[in-house]
Amino acid sequence: MPHHLYLVRHGEQLDAEHGMPDGPLSPRGRRQAELLGERLGGVPFDHAWHSPLQRAAETAAIIAAKMPALEPEPSALLFDCIPSGPAPETPKAYEGFFGSVTEAQIEAGTAQMADAAAEFLRSHREDRHDLLITHNFVIAWLVREALGAPDWRWLSINQANCGLTVLTQKSGRPWSLLVHNDMAHLPPELRTGLPEQYAL
Repeated sequence: MPHHLYLVRHGEQLDAEHGMPDGPLSPRGRRQAELLGERLGGVPFDHAWHSPLQRAAETAAIIAAKMPALEPEPSALLFDCIPSGPAPETPKAYEGFFGSVTEAQIEAGTAQMADAAAEFLRSHREDRHDLLITHNFVIAWLVREALGAPDWRWLSINQANCGLTVLTQKSGRPWSLLVHNDMAHLPPELRTGLPEQYAL
């Protein structure tokens, strides 16, 4: 029986462009979450978890309002983090990114993502539909992990605000990437969170 894992990045955060570490959703972010909730309304979810950060918790609450049977739970495994540090094979183009990251952040993020992968990518015998509402880097790491790509590849995987990624695993088979960063539910003016050249 297939296990479907739906990965959602939180809606746009208010004042995120000013470097705020966390905060409420912007009006645009709330609308993104509403439209995603409508998009997911027909999915028979078994479980839902969200990052404890405010922007993710608010996104989860808006989505859950569209699905009264769904009760998302906070999970510390879904906090925003730096999943891994630079490796010898990491392209030099990413050196600037790691210049502002501490060893402690990398160590904590690596441990968190190992636990998250063990928890959310483990095999199940029953048909399941699970929803994770989290952050760009967490989604990138779980996609990379599911596909068995080199550790540094999470740096090249981007997720829009309230974009939808779906991983699926059939019994006895490896994970498959069914959908990545689907924004069909968002009109162009609500597609945020990606480098400008990708916000199509």
